[in-house]
Amino acid sequence: MHHQIVIVGGGSGGISAASSLLKRNKSLDIAIIEPSDVHYYQPGWTMVGGGIFHAQQTHRPMHSVMPSRVKHIKGAVATFQPDDNTVTLEDGTKISYTYMIVSPGLKLNWAGIEGLEATLGKNGVTSNYRFDLAPYTWKLVQGMKGGKAIFTQPPMPIKCAGAPQKAMYLSCSEWEKNGTLNNTDVEFCNAGPGLFGVADYVPPLMEYVKRYNAKLTMNSKLIKVDGDAKIATFEGTDADGNRTTVDKPFDMLHVVPPQTGLDFIVNSPLANEAGWVDVNQHSLQHNTYKNIFGLGDGCSTANAKTAAAARKQAPIVAANLLRVMMGQEPVYHYDGYGSCPLTVENGKVILAEFGYGGKIIPSFPWDSTKPRKLAWILKAGILPWMYWNAMLKGREWLVAPKPAPKA
Repeated sequence: MHHQIVIVGGGSGGISAASSLLKRNKSLDIAIIEPSDVHYYQPGWTMVGGGIFHAQQTHRPMHSVMPSRVKHIKGAVATFQPDDNTVTLEDGTKISYTYMIVSPGLKLNWAGIEGLEATLGKNGVTSNYRFDLAPYTWKLVQGMKGGKAIFTQPPMPIKCAGAPQKAMYLSCSEWEKNGTLNNTDVEFCNAGPGLFGVADYVPPLMEYVKRYNAKLTMNSKLIKVDGDAKIATFEGTDADGNRTTVDKPFDMLHVVPPQTGLDFIVNSPLANEAGWVDVNQHSLQHNTYKNIFGLGDGCSTANAKTAAAARKQAPIVAANLLRVMMGQEPVYHYDGYGSCPLTVENGKVILAEFGYGGKIIPSFPWDSTKPRKLAWILKAGILPWMYWNAMLKGREWLVAPKPAPKA
């Protein structure tokens, strides 16, 4: 089986890249390898956990979002043979390609926290990082009349670095409205050293931390959960690098799992030492195999792993790949753009937009560090519509590829 272009992954990055390619050349022979029958709008799960969306709003059948001119190969890649321009599926099928785009996503390592898998979805343990668990988050929030609520964040990199604290803010907003916040001991335990990776957004976020009287515990990594006893065990690291463990009782525990490259990427010739698809951070072309491009959460680029990043990357990959197909060098330039709509309360969002090095890259003529109702309308109403009807359809509003800036 041979295709001119093979795309590994039918998530937001893979489908958007295929649509952007076909927008430029409808005659291309493209196949997407994707095992799932369902396509998820993952940014919506935070809103499900906050009682704003229903879970059913965040998924559609895969066939309904797959571009009509693309062949969907329903399967999972087991290995890559880039020297032979082939991939092998888990059932042994070999598929050859002339060019390949790799957009596999990443691995949510639930097993990386001892005892977690056995208690997810019960005993007050939940996570907005899973479609089936986000409704349980909202159920717990509604049922909390006081007690201890812990929200965790694992070591970076992770998918949507703002999501762990967004769960906390929306929960606190509901408890504030219901008058139960004063009876609730809220703690945010972050394995990293800071609240948010872009310094300009930290002061306005801290205002909400103070408003909700939440305790911040940094350099504190969740390593074990005893659901029956409702005890979470954290490993802390002090300024001298000494490690200690502490047990914390909870009534509600929102967990974000550690995240890594997917096994079939980590063990492949396409990966760098850290286990991510090894691409040039600007052109998104593979650093070794020039007929391969990558995008999305599974890539080595140092941007925030968000759907907004994939939306910006997809047209760049499409335009640069078409240049390579014509024997030219890729000139279109990814600046590291990512966006994190921080839902600091029900009805207001801090729309964090930034690129490589923490440079703020706002899409609108406003101070993006301020919480705004307009940004909430964007998050709750406009962005989901744009995802289904623009991004996945190859409509490149505000993200048309641009050449590298002149020195």
